[in-house]
Amino acid sequence: MNARLPAGVRALYAGLPARVRAHVGVRWRTCPFPAIAAHVPERGRILDYGCGHGAFAAWLALLSPGREVVGVDIAADKIAAARGAALAAAGRGMNAPAFSRIGAGELPGGPWDAILLVDVLYLLEPREQESLLRGAARALTPGGVLLVKEVADRPRAKALWNRFQETLAVGVLGLTAGRRLCFLSPDRHAAWLSEEGCDMVSERLDRGYAHPHHLLVARKRVSKSR
Repeated sequence: MNARLPAGVRALYAGLPARVRAHVGVRWRTCPFPAIAAHVPERGRILDYGCGHGAFAAWLALLSPGREVVGVDIAADKIAAARGAALAAAGRGMNAPAFSRIGAGELPGGPWDAILLVDVLYLLEPREQESLLRGAARALTPGGVLLVKEVADRPRAKALWNRFQETLAVGVLGLTAGRRLCFLSPDRHAAWLSEEGCDMVSERLDRGYAHPHHLLVARKRVSKSR
């Protein structure tokens, strides 16, 4: 709970601007990344969609050399910072992720053994959320996993605090790219993924955090051969 940024990851950002380091540190403390990472395969192609400054992708790559981690985001400045961290990792002989900028709604070609969507969907309209989730599910390998971390509407006090904070970040300060906030229920997301052939596990991850974090673990079913 509220873990500090791992030292190995923090070192990769040491040469980047103070505002980037501060953003990465606060983001890590306020999001349950370790609990999400527990569901990521130790090997295979891993896509961190909406990776921001790339700290989570970098950590996943450092944890397991068997992972081929790719991070994508629409924000050019964040991808530039992520690439700086990746260069630092490669310079130290570490397993370094690859980072690319994408256009809105663009999904890199698969197949992927795992796709991570961490606090991405709430910045999209409902039809865009559905399209992205269905596309991600279709891009998974059989047995692959889609991890969707968003915020729920309960507990009420945490949900209200999150809405205030995100309204400030998106609408006032412009720290996060987005037009308006659109929080859909985890059940609605799960229904779309179930229609795409995924089995679902739902987890609350808000204990010890100020925000109502929620995780959907969607695993693509393996077709049984006759």
